[in-house]
Amino acid sequence: MNYEFFIAKRIIGSKAYKSSVSAPIIKIGITAIAVGIIVMLIAIATGLGLQKKVREKVVAFNGHLTIVNYDSNVSNESVIPISSEQDFYPDFNTIEGVKHIQAVATKFGVIRTETDFEGTVLKGVGKYYDWSYLEEFLIEGSLPDYSNDLNNDVIISSYLANRLQFQVGDSFQMVFGKEHIDELPFIRQFKISGIFSSGFQDIDKTFMLGDLRHVQRLNKWNKNQVGNFEVFIDDYSKLIEMDTKIRAATPSNLNTQTIEEKYYTTFEWIKIFDNNTYGIIAIMIIVAGINMITALLVLILERTQMIGILKALGSSNWSIRKVFLYNATYLICLGLFWGNIIGLILLFIQQQFSILKFPDPDQYYVSIIPVHIGLDYIILLNLGTFLACFLMLMIPSIIITKISPVKAIRFE
Repeated sequence: MNYEFFIAKRIIGSKAYKSSVSAPIIKIGITAIAVGIIVMLIAIATGLGLQKKVREKVVAFNGHLTIVNYDSNVSNESVIPISSEQDFYPDFNTIEGVKHIQAVATKFGVIRTETDFEGTVLKGVGKYYDWSYLEEFLIEGSLPDYSNDLNNDVIISSYLANRLQFQVGDSFQMVFGKEHIDELPFIRQFKISGIFSSGFQDIDKTFMLGDLRHVQRLNKWNKNQVGNFEVFIDDYSKLIEMDTKIRAATPSNLNTQTIEEKYYTTFEWIKIFDNNTYGIIAIMIIVAGINMITALLVLILERTQMIGILKALGSSNWSIRKVFLYNATYLICLGLFWGNIIGLILLFIQQQFSILKFPDPDQYYVSIIPVHIGLDYIILLNLGTFLACFLMLMIPSIIITKISPVKAIRFE
């Protein structure tokens, strides 16, 4: 029989324990752990949620990787064409983990109205373009169909629509420059079939999407020439690994670029949230641990006579320490239980009803505070918190070894 566990259980279940001097301090310790878990869950869930949401927006408009020509062009305009007659297009079957590949091309132009004008980039997409990534960002109208004849329908961002007072169904002219500036520009007529809003201003104010064949004609390319390829993969965590494999599987005159390289500043910014999260976790664990140490010290002081009696009956220091460590483990688990219940309820409410919003959506690229609930980090967080608090409690339990049985029994 584990008599240490038996004694600890009797202490926890006794009425004297619940009404003793240490009761308020114990409740504070439990509350500290619960509050710590709540704060840590919210910090991790919102941090991961924001990273995931921003990443999804950037990937939706660019793919996880792009296959481009080796050239010095760093603008948003396709200059040197790539042949679409590649072994990896339209199906990238040679590498496992590639979800989809699509050909695109871009051309800078100026939208001209009777009263205003705005510069933007026409991103030409073809019949193999996967619209599923953009469906959630479509706020008005419908997505165009480029699988048949040349189509003049385009979708523009709400940013451009608001600046130029456009609505779904409106037509407008767009002016494209030629290679030689002294030549008259190309003028194309487009019709707005839909309006999207990604919340990512760098994308919204830069791109509108139209038929790839328009860009090919403007650049005097043939139907088998495109600007670059966008590649989508199944697992984002394998981005670097997939980049290496895809580069090896493409011709030597082509290069690959990951989304993190293309939007380096943005991805470095969202990585800062990891540091903030780690800081919050460390602070909350230290605060919870200190409160539990205080509670254990009060428990030991309150049970000094019991410690003396157990020592007089032949119990070892480690056995008596186990009694109090069992007790402390129960308190830690109690704090973790209530912290997880309350924290997960708050996260589920935010996830389902989107109650909390950012005061400045443009700064965070999203309007609603996103949350990501994952079983993996919840388990690791609870295990880490439990182990950290338990190891911190080993220190005050050493006091038991310093207690003299004779003095302890006489202690009042």
